[in-house]
Amino acid sequence: MQQAELYVRYARLADASAIAAITAEYARQGIMLERSGDNIVENIRNFFVAEYNGEVIGCCAIAFYTLKLAEIRSLAVFNRYKMRGIGRRLVEKAESVLHEEGVEEVFVLTLSREFFRRLGYSEIKKEYFPQKIWRDCTHCPKLMACDEIAMVKKL
Repeated sequence: MQQAELYVRYARLADASAIAAITAEYARQGIMLERSGDNIVENIRNFFVAEYNGEVIGCCAIAFYTLKLAEIRSLAVFNRYKMRGIGRRLVEKAESVLHEEGVEEVFVLTLSREFFRRLGYSEIKKEYFPQKIWRDCTHCPKLMACDEIAMVKKL
């Protein structure tokens, strides 16, 4: 994959159905919770997409918790494009925007420990992020059997 053909950019409303399709693929595998089309549209300004030859092939989103703390979430790349550095590029774009906003610490809840470790994240207890637990986790069907790992990075 030539880098010149891959663009990572802010998502637009027209990208909402592609984002829904990508996240649905991961939800079917039990890797991520599905995001409804309405939820994606409502939060479109917090999404980034990876576009290759005019096709949206990956996405991620950011969520702010305090002036200094944010989360990178909904990171997904269509399976046929995995292992090509696209996820890394999406995370780097999100981190860059968060840094510009003055965020000092970013976290993820993930099943991909090694991927995030290679990007400089380290494991931490989920309880370190009570804002996340109260905002999202209390509504999650996996609440009592969560298998995700919390990881954090200083920006």
